[in-house]
Amino acid sequence: MNLLAVENITKVYTERKLFDGASFYLQDGEKVGIIGINGTGKSTLLKIIAGLEEPDDGQVIRANHVVIRYLPQMPEFDPDATVLESVLSYAQTGSTHKKESREAHEIWNLESTAKSMLTKLGVTDFEEKTGHLSGGQRKRLALVAVLLTPCDVLILDEPTNHLDSDMAEWLENYLKSYKGAMVMVTHDRYFLDSVCNRIVEIDKGKTYSYETNYSGYLTAKQEREDIAWAGERKRQSILRKEIEWMKRGARARSTKQKAHIERYEKLHDQKAPEIDQKLEMSSISTRMGKTTVELDHIHKAYGDKVLINDFSYIFLKNDRIGFIGKNGCGKTTLMKMIDHRIEPDSGTVTIGQTIRIGYYTQEIEQDASAGIAYMDPKMKVIDYIKNTAEYVRTEDGLVSASAMLEKFLFPTSEQYSAIAKLSGGEKRRLNLLRVLMEAPNVLILDEPTNDLDITTLTILEDYLDHYDGIVITVSHDRYFLDRIVRRIFAFEEGGELRQYEGGYTDYMLRREAEGTSQEAGSFSRKENTKSGSSDAQTSTPATDSRATWTHEKKLKFTYKEQKEYEVIEDEIAQLEEKMDEIDREMEQYTSDFVKLGELTKEKTEVENLLEEKMDRWAYLEELAARIAAQ
Repeated sequence: MNLLAVENITKVYTERKLFDGASFYLQDGEKVGIIGINGTGKSTLLKIIAGLEEPDDGQVIRANHVVIRYLPQMPEFDPDATVLESVLSYAQTGSTHKKESREAHEIWNLESTAKSMLTKLGVTDFEEKTGHLSGGQRKRLALVAVLLTPCDVLILDEPTNHLDSDMAEWLENYLKSYKGAMVMVTHDRYFLDSVCNRIVEIDKGKTYSYETNYSGYLTAKQEREDIAWAGERKRQSILRKEIEWMKRGARARSTKQKAHIERYEKLHDQKAPEIDQKLEMSSISTRMGKTTVELDHIHKAYGDKVLINDFSYIFLKNDRIGFIGKNGCGKTTLMKMIDHRIEPDSGTVTIGQTIRIGYYTQEIEQDASAGIAYMDPKMKVIDYIKNTAEYVRTEDGLVSASAMLEKFLFPTSEQYSAIAKLSGGEKRRLNLLRVLMEAPNVLILDEPTNDLDITTLTILEDYLDHYDGIVITVSHDRYFLDRIVRRIFAFEEGGELRQYEGGYTDYMLRREAEGTSQEAGSFSRKENTKSGSSDAQTSTPATDSRATWTHEKKLKFTYKEQKEYEVIEDEIAQLEEKMDEIDREMEQYTSDFVKLGELTKEKTEVENLLEEKMDRWAYLEELAARIAAQ
């Protein structure tokens, strides 16, 4: 059954054409994920579907008596109403195209269900005034209110923002079993993959539908672009022949010759397929000395609530560290202590003289006292970046602020527009560019995946692959953590932080193998520093742990590291000899392609192993120098 259809709509917003003859439909039971670069109109499309906005042209057709419930990006509540009052009021009046009255027993059931859902989403004080809540807490209130009552169409704008991993997993399971139709905008790629059975992409004013989840969409989109470019190559080939013909000149103005000329002009005027512009940027950073960022027995509490209890860690070059935990556990507080925005109650934070920290925060600065970080709505886009740097040195040489904006998907035509005209996601992308323009050698990314589109996230991840510096991130985005980090610290009860090697999936597998939960127990040095290590039962951190653990004041090699350090140079020499041996062999088999192929494969394997050994040697050398300097 077709629940609604959006046909050939046009919509212009602040002089920007968001939709140009775009269409969308929704069948009963479909779960549709809307994706696209920030500023393309994803949230606007949701509002048009919900009936909260009208298109400039085209039509929206909804089935009779269809009930639609809508979760906005930034919900608003009466600041003087309590949490429970706000949720129940929103639940009873928040649907569009149908109003219902409820009996007393239904209201009681709603209240009971609301309390259960709120608890699952970390809201337990039902009498708290909503005016005292953070934006993330209000978003969770609205999510509960929208899910609370049945509807035909559920419309969700960024439902996973401000949810920790456990909350996102609960919502994911809830929506997977949800029987109604659903349309949502989210940048959580694992969520899209698990929940959605259709992906709709908004691209240059048009919509493209893919009857698959996110993984299938990636494959299907590549096929679509390949077909488009294959057609373009054929057009260019024919056009070259037509140009040759035109240069020879038409021998007569016959009907046949006129048709030939018209064909040439049609081919000439046809536009090449437009493929998404990619956010491409060479690595920007400054030199880093031996002393980086050192946390020594950090403790922080607010009243009786201990956020961080006796945590020590030394960040080394190219560390990729992720911090995870429930909302309010102290992750952002720790980031602010690293950046000296707040001070610990006890312990020290040492920042090396050559360290330049770039801090991408959850919230865009709204206070002029924040200096260059302040995003004045009246300021021009280009001036916001020039206030940080007019030029920046990259691997490709000196690049201007305007060129960097181009790489960050802000064309020249938009660079002199006021920041007020940007969407929320575009403002975040602009803020991320400002942070990178500071050329930091330590990047702190606090919830970087909130409100950044998937294209920006993908290129940011590629950028971080080549970034010559330390990356410290707080994130609930499982995909981002798997893609970027090599070590995770999980906040547990009492402010304890426990280390897990690898990304988020490795962390979850380790938890499942131990049969524990995030709340179970504090960190014991004997438990783990690297999954699967033979040293896991010793009293010191195993393998390549770089942490200075609680109660351990000095760095030292583990037994395994010491033995490895003694022989690694000999192992490197042996691999280099093996490389020379393979090269000599390859010279003898220049005409034997089978043997040459075998040797090429063997050489590649030896090269990879040699590269790994060299990286490992560099780490052990640096660690040995730090130990000697203590």
